[in-house]
Amino acid sequence: MTAEVFRQLIVEVTTPLRGRDLDGELAHWLNLHHGPDSATFHALKQACLAGVADGWMCNREHAGIRYGRVIKPADDVGRFSVDVVDMNDIAGGHHRHPNGEIDLVMPLEGDARFDGHGAGWCVYGPGSAHTPTVSGGRALVLYLLPEGQIDFTR
Repeated sequence: MTAEVFRQLIVEVTTPLRGRDLDGELAHWLNLHHGPDSATFHALKQACLAGVADGWMCNREHAGIRYGRVIKPADDVGRFSVDVVDMNDIAGGHHRHPNGEIDLVMPLEGDARFDGHGAGWCVYGPGSAHTPTVSGGRALVLYLLPEGQIDFTR
C-alpha cells in the first residue's frame, strides 16, 4: 500500500460528497454505500493497517494516541484533509469542528466503539464539538475534515 493508492481510495469516497451537508443524512448515505459490509470499507481498513505497518500512517504519538495527517486539503479530495488515529480505550483532546467532521470507525480489537459508534461512518455537523473517545477496545478512526479545520480546546 502506498500513499498514492490510499489517496485514490479517498478520492472515490470524497468525490460524491461535494456540496453535501455534513449531517445525519450524510452519515446514513455513507453507511449505505460505504458501510462495514462494503468493499470500500474493507479496502480503506486494509489500506490503513498497511499504512500503519509501513510507518507512514499514525507516525506520531501523544498521550497514548498514535495519529497523523496523511492528506492535506486539496481539490482532488474535495478540500478534505485526512487524519488517521489509533486509539485503545482512551479519550483524546476536546475539540471543535468549524466546518464539521466525517469519521470512519474501524474496530481492531474487542468491541471498540468511537463516541458510542461501532464500525462505520458518523458525521458531526459544522460547529459541533466533542472529546473523541474509543471504548471497549482498539480502533483506527479516519477523519475527514473540510479544509482541514479543527480547533482544539485549551
